[in-house]
Amino acid sequence: MQLRNSVQSYGAIRMSLHWLTVALVVLAWFLGTFGDDLPRGSTSNAGMFVHVTAGLLIIALLVVRLLWRVVDAPPPAETTPLGGWIEVAGKWTHLALYVLLAATPIIGIVLQFARGDALPVFGFTEIASPWIKDREFARSIKGIHEALAHALVILALLHASAALIHHWVWQDRTLKRMLPGTR
Repeated sequence: MQLRNSVQSYGAIRMSLHWLTVALVVLAWFLGTFGDDLPRGSTSNAGMFVHVTAGLLIIALLVVRLLWRVVDAPPPAETTPLGGWIEVAGKWTHLALYVLLAATPIIGIVLQFARGDALPVFGFTEIASPWIKDREFARSIKGIHEALAHALVILALLHASAALIHHWVWQDRTLKRMLPGTR
């Protein structure tokens, strides 16, 4: 498998960044959505630590993805029976996904600080909250963080559904180009 993108498919680096981001978003979303159901104490704390770490990794991967996109352009979009507007919709969807991949964890960091809690950075260090605990502000920020997370997952599911439509209905290579081991 080639490391860089080709005209026909994505390279191993792009695929790895994509699928690792998918896994981290799913992990963060599940822990964020169902983390309150974890037993209080060390299990709940560990769940929150993993949730925050996944969010920080999503930001780091997003930066790497954007830099790699500049270095290694994606392959051209497959043609569809619907014409050029579907390509425009795909570009807007990708842009929205990138914005949500940045905004959701950034708002999560603001939420952590609004709670007056330090931000654990991969278990190596912590960044102290720059302001004092503000429950009302934290409550409103939590609602925004949750809404963004749900929007991210919904948009990602629509993105995946579009790839499946490309694969099953239009029978083009859109999905296969992002799957390892397919040529």
